[in-house]
Parts: sequence; structure tokens; C-alpha cells
Amino acid sequence: MKRIVIKLGGALLAADLSGFWQDLEQMSNTAEIVLVHGGGPQTTALAKRLGHSPVIVEGRRVTGDQDLEILRWVIRGELNSQMVGAAHKYGIRAVGLSGADGSLVRVHKRPPWTIDGEEIDFGHVGDVDRVDPTVLLILLQAGMMPIVCPPGVDEAGQLYNVNADTVALEVAKAVGASELILLTEAGAVLDAKGQPIRRMTSSEALAGVEAGWIAGGMKVKADIGRWALEQGISTVWIAHPGALLDRSNATRIMEDVS
Repeated sequence: MKRIVIKLGGALLAADLSGFWQDLEQMSNTAEIVLVHGGGPQTTALAKRLGHSPVIVEGRRVTGDQDLEILRWVIRGELNSQMVGAAHKYGIRAVGLSGADGSLVRVHKRPPWTIDGEEIDFGHVGDVDRVDPTVLLILLQAGMMPIVCPPGVDEAGQLYNVNADTVALEVAKAVGASELILLTEAGAVLDAKGQPIRRMTSSEALAGVEAGWIAGGMKVKADIGRWALEQGISTVWIAHPGALLDRSNATRIMEDVS
């Protein structure tokens, strides 16, 4: 049975996902699936309700003590448990995990970056060292679907915020997934006319990023897709959560043909 890792962004979690869960239940009959999710918008929303203004630098959240606390409440607490409940509603036997459970996602503190001449310390933000897939493989072999979220953990047990797209890539590598599906509201990489690009090579994705017409959140997806191919994951999709089974309007990122 093939293994698939699916990444669902936090911006999608407020949408009607009934079609997604129905498709996922059907897919789980023929594949072992790990679902990874984020929760950036919800984390920001709660921070603002608490009177705290998050600091975002080049799309990356500076994670101080309060930011990390809020992230744990929202992503590991509220969102992960909600997703497990939704999975069970649709007949999927799911188990919620964070990157800290079973030392699943082992990280180190991100060193400061120099941006426009200023040194930026991202605080409790971790860069991934490795993923230990033991707990995931046990659950998959038992017919369970792991639902994984940040944070990760370092050697001393300190928790760190980790980008969920990166977690999805590293998890896919660790479990030997043949397919990585990155779900977005747009449902695909779009051309200048707003039409989905159905096939895109790795070099075409890089060229789009460098030219600037693949930007923002889609830039992250395109980069993750390219890196996944380089790491031996044979199939990468950027798709809409309502089109898991019919990806005719999704983008498949493919290796360059030599």
C-alpha cells in the first residue's frame, strides 16, 4: 500500500471541509495517509484578541515566549483536536500528534538571520534536524491516520515553532511517501490569466519564483515541491482540498526531463 502525506494549511481550516474528509476517507482505503496541518491565521487571531501583535519578517513568525504559548493553545490544542474529531465523524480512525510526541520532529533553534543589515532573532523557531517516524509507522501499520502539527522539540525538550510545510516535507521523506499533496485555496499554480497550470517542471517552478510571479504562500509550496522531488518523493501536487480525487485542475510538479 502506498504512502501519501497531505498538508492542509491553517487558512483552509475555517472552510467547509466535508468534501475533503469524504475524499480522504475514500483514499484511505487504498493508501496509508499522514495528514499535516498548520494554523498561522488562527494563531495570529488569538494573539490579537489577547492584545499581542505578532511580528512577521519575510513571511516568518518571530516566536517569543507568548507567541509559543499561543501557538500551543491554538495549533496543538484547538485545531489538532478539532481535526481528529472531524476525521472520526467521517469514519477515519485518526490520532493527533505534535512534532514533540515521540520526538517525532527533532529541531535546533534557528540562528539569527541578517535582513537588510539588521540581525533578526526569530526566538522559538526551529530548523528541522531529523524526523523519527517510529510513532507514525506504528499508527499506519495499525490502520490509524496520524494528524500531525507543529511544534517540534530539541535535545533538551524545548518546544519550537516549525513551518508546517517543512514538517510535511520532512515527514514524507521519513515515512518513505511516494506522494506529497500540498492543499491551497487557489488549488493550483495559476498563470498570468488566472488559469491553473496542470504540469510544471522543477526548473519551471524555480524560474517562476525567481521571476516573482510565483510569490507569497505559493512560493513556499513551489519550493517545497521542488525539494521533495530532489529528496526522492516521486509525485508532488498543489491542489484544492475539495479536489483530492479529481486533480484535473491541480498542478503537478514534475522532475525535469534530461
